[in-house]
Amino acid sequence: MTTDNAVRTADESEQSVALSVQGVYKTYPGVRALKGVDMEVRHGEVHALVGGNGSGKSTLIKVLCGVVDGDEGTVQIGGETLDVSQIKHDVVRQLGLRVVHQDLAVFPELSVIENMMLGSEYPSRFGRVQWREARRRAVQQMERFDINVDPNTLLTHLPVATRTQIAIARALQDVEGEKAVVILDEPTAALPAHEVKILLEAIRRLAERGHAVVFVSHRLDEVMAVTDRVTVFRDGAVTAEHRTSLLTEAELIESIVGRAVDTSRRATTRPTGAEPVVTIQGLEAGPIRGVDLMVYPGEIVGVAGLLGSGRTELLRAMWGDLPHRSGTMTLRGRPVSFRRNSQAIAAGVVMIPEDRVSGGSFADLTLDDNMNVSVLASYWSGWFRRRAMKKRADELRSSFRVKAPNGSVAMSALSGGNQQKAILARWLRREPILLLLDEPTQGVDVGSRADIYAAVRAVTDAGGAAIMVTSDLEELAQVVDRAVVLQEGRIVATVAGEDANAQHLNELIYTA
Repeated sequence: MTTDNAVRTADESEQSVALSVQGVYKTYPGVRALKGVDMEVRHGEVHALVGGNGSGKSTLIKVLCGVVDGDEGTVQIGGETLDVSQIKHDVVRQLGLRVVHQDLAVFPELSVIENMMLGSEYPSRFGRVQWREARRRAVQQMERFDINVDPNTLLTHLPVATRTQIAIARALQDVEGEKAVVILDEPTAALPAHEVKILLEAIRRLAERGHAVVFVSHRLDEVMAVTDRVTVFRDGAVTAEHRTSLLTEAELIESIVGRAVDTSRRATTRPTGAEPVVTIQGLEAGPIRGVDLMVYPGEIVGVAGLLGSGRTELLRAMWGDLPHRSGTMTLRGRPVSFRRNSQAIAAGVVMIPEDRVSGGSFADLTLDDNMNVSVLASYWSGWFRRRAMKKRADELRSSFRVKAPNGSVAMSALSGGNQQKAILARWLRREPILLLLDEPTQGVDVGSRADIYAAVRAVTDAGGAAIMVTSDLEELAQVVDRAVVLQEGRIVATVAGEDANAQHLNELIYTA
C-alpha cells in the first residue's frame, strides 16, 4: 500500500482514532471480497472510501455493520475490540456506529417530527403520543444539526439534501456527545447539482463537531472538496491512502484505476452535409411539449434538466415506451412510429435505462445469458448453440472489462458498474444507430465510467449517435458534443463547445 501520510500535521496527530480495521478478510463462493484490509478513521475528519465497483468498499461496510460476518480480522470502535466473525448490529450501534444509506429510509408523506421519532421511541403517556414533547425533541435535534425547516412539514415538500440531513440527524439522536462514526454511503448520488453543496457543508460540520465521517462516493470532485483523507480500494485490498490536500483529482483517478485515464474532452466535427441520425419535430408525449431535436452522426447530445423536467420521458418517447400525442420522428430520413420497444430495437434504437436492476437486466439469469439475450435468434438452429454463445460472451466480457469469476454467475452478483457494462455489451452487439442513455454511470466507479464512454464513442465513431441524460453536469460537460436544457417538457436552451460547461448548464437549468 502506498501512503503520503508519513508526516502528520499537529492537528491530525491530536485526533483520536475512532475506528480501526485490522487484517479483515471476507470470502464469498469463488470470490475473495476482502484481502487483509487495514485502515483507520479519526474523530474530526471526513475520510473517503473510493474504488471501483466490486473493489470491496460495500463488503467492508456490511462487515462493520454486522450485516455479513467477516472471516478473520478485528475492528476497534468505541474503546472495544471486536472479532469480525462475531460483529452484531446492535453491538456496534451501542458503540456509536451509524450508517446512512443512499436509500434514506425516510417517509416522504410523514412530517419531519414523525420521521425523526422513527429513529427512537415516541414520547407517550397513558398510551397516547405526547406530540408537544415529540416536537421539542425534534426541534432540539434539528438545531443541533443546523436544519432550518418547520418540523410539521411533510418530507415530500423538502429538498433531497434536507431529507438527507434529517436522516443523518435521526441516526445520531441517541449518540451521547460528538463521538459517533458516521458512514455515508453515496449520500449525493440522487441530489441535483444545486443541493450537493448544501449537503457537503453539513457533512463538513459533522466532522468539525468531532464525529468521524466515512464518505463513500464515486464523485471524485466531491471527495476532493470535502474530505481530509482518502483510502483507495482495489480488488478487495487497500492499495493506497492519501491526504486529500496533497493530490490532484487526476492523481486520485490513477490511484483508483491503476492506470492513467484520459479525461480530456474530445472535439467532434460534424460531417459536412450529413443527414441527421434522428430528427424529432413537435413531439408531445407525457410531460414532453413540442420538442424539436436533430442529432447527427458522430454526436453525443446531452440532456440536462431538473427532476420532473421530462428528461427520462424524452428518451422513453423515442424508444416506443411512451405514447405520442403528436409530432414526428425520423431515423436517417425514414419516418418511424414506435409503439413498442421491440419496434425501436428492430430499427436500430436501443436504450440503457436508469434503473439497471428492474429495467435493464435479468437478475436471476447468468451473466452470459444477459449478454446474449439481445441476439438469441442468431444462435437458434433447432437448438441453442451454447458453445458459440459462451465463446462470444467470453469475448464481450474481455473487451468490455466486465469483472466476474466466470460467465455462469448470476447477474445480480455483479457490482453496479459491471452490470452496466454487461447491459451495454448486450445492446451494442446489435450495432445500433441510436443509443439512448439514462443516467448511464450513476453509482459507477471512474474506471468503469471510462470504459462505458469508450463503448459509446465506438457507436458514434461508426456513424451512429447517442443521447444521454445525467444529473452529473461535470460529467455531461466532459462527455457530450452538444447539450440541450429541458424545463417543464420544453427545450429552452442549446449549448455546444466551451459554452457546454457545468456552471453554465446549471445556470441555464434555473434561469433559461
